Amino acid sequence: MQRYRLSDFDFALPEELIAQHPARERSASRLLDGTRITPIDRVFRELPALLREGDLVVFNDTRVMKARLFGCKPSGGKVELLVERVLDGTTGDGAAHREVVAHMKVSKKPAVGTVLQMAGGFTATLSGRWPDAHGALFRFTLSDDAYALMRRHGHVPLPPYITHADTEEDERRYQTVFAKNPGAVAAPTAALHFDEALLAQLDARGVRRASVTLHVGAGTFQPVKTEDLAEHRMHSEWYDVPQSTQDALVEVRQRGGRVVAIGTTSVRTLESWALTKQARGDTAIFITPGFRFQVVDLLLTNFHLPRSTLMMLVSAFAGYDHVMRLYRHAIATQYRFFSYGDAMLLARNPS
Repeated sequence: MQRYRLSDFDFALPEELIAQHPARERSASRLLDGTRITPIDRVFRELPALLREGDLVVFNDTRVMKARLFGCKPSGGKVELLVERVLDGTTGDGAAHREVVAHMKVSKKPAVGTVLQMAGGFTATLSGRWPDAHGALFRFTLSDDAYALMRRHGHVPLPPYITHADTEEDERRYQTVFAKNPGAVAAPTAALHFDEALLAQLDARGVRRASVTLHVGAGTFQPVKTEDLAEHRMHSEWYDVPQSTQDALVEVRQRGGRVVAIGTTSVRTLESWALTKQARGDTAIFITPGFRFQVVDLLLTNFHLPRSTLMMLVSAFAGYDHVMRLYRHAIATQYRFFSYGDAMLLARNPS
């Protein structure tokens, strides 16, 4: 088996192909049908015709939080927090969900116990690093419920390659139409192409639907820095595979249907569940070529960053050579890339 290295997943992407805004209509994006050797250029609303009665489409129903918060230190220095996770439980005074874990952007890190004054009139008190004393993230106690504060005062955590400040359009479009469980700081972008009309078409065709939850973290944009992939350590994300979805997965196999994962986050959730037999918890699964998939048959995904873990995942799923050919075709025919970009449909490599 070929041993792949980081440089194998590099490619030159013209900057103008990085989508800065979504398509005017969700389902009007382009769709590269890569389920065959020769790719076919389609429009996303053609997807239902590519699926079969009895197939099971699995969505990630996470909801993107307005997780970017701005404030200042007692000295007046500016601080930016990106809430990665809201911790369960209460702070002891009956106020739920005041404890958060966040990335902190600041010129000089404040000391533990420092009270930050945040835009909107609330405070964030630094209580230490996370998950331990040497962790890269920070733990804060907010002066009110974290979800409520983010809804009122937060900003949409757009990816680093989107250059404009968040707008009302982003608040609406950087969110799936079926977003349910708040906890993500990045959208499950393949699902952004679905609108209510397209979901109704899937139902009419006899395609079943199920949901998992994976709260996408900012680590999804974390670059791989080691040429040897075995040395890379994946970020951890919380997931849940409800019993109703577990039952649907059993039923689809019984009727000979296919499991269609909408996005790499759904793949990571389903394959983590299959590996660990745990329906919920944290996963740091790192899928690279050679991985043995147990659940997913088809993958709908957007186009990913060069040298990223997501490039490695799709190459593991559909075959490295095939994926790289598809990317060359997408660049040559000017598909739009990344979160607000176009999509492609892949079949699992049988080898």
